[in-house]
Amino acid sequence: MPPVHDLPERLELPLASGEPWWYWLGGRPALDLVNTLRERWRRRVETLVTPADLGLWLARAGILAEPLPVTPEVLDEARALREAIDACVSATLQEAPPPADAVALIDRFLVHAGARPQLVLDDAGRPALGERPAADSPRRALGAVALDAAQMLGTAPERARVRVCASETCSARFYDRSPAGRRRWCSMRTCGNEAKARRHRAKARSGS
Repeated sequence: MPPVHDLPERLELPLASGEPWWYWLGGRPALDLVNTLRERWRRRVETLVTPADLGLWLARAGILAEPLPVTPEVLDEARALREAIDACVSATLQEAPPPADAVALIDRFLVHAGARPQLVLDDAGRPALGERPAADSPRRALGAVALDAAQMLGTAPERARVRVCASETCSARFYDRSPAGRRRWCSMRTCGNEAKARRHRAKARSGS
């Protein structure tokens, strides 16, 4: 199923699985993770519903090479990391200091980020020292997401590019990569076009 931007009005909650409702408008993994809690402005729809959802999401996000088994504990950790990132994003958008506990939680995940040594046998059967993939387990994959969040939030030029969609009916967070840095919508095809259509209808009504 292609990514769905708007959730249907009639939606049986909680979802059995959130996979049909993921979308990838954040522009970087940390914000795509934040956007797995849909409609933050209203229903707060959880799309990382099951441990299997998280394993599949990490693979779809390109952080894991393939879905791996996830424990309920790691799912809880992923949701906590997501909310810590969003707390820092919200503070950034309000030009306020981020909550210290949210910063500390992201920082704790950084110990899982990055490559680690690995001893394997080479093609000739000899031991060879190499490095494990940067994300070879769900928890280390979350460490990679935390590192992305730290790189985004930890420097002024990166922070200045963090946005929330200007639509009143969208809560998507995104990273503005436009040259001018003035992007307002998570997607021009969806929220941007909807806003243009609303302005056009309002102008037509006022003219008549």
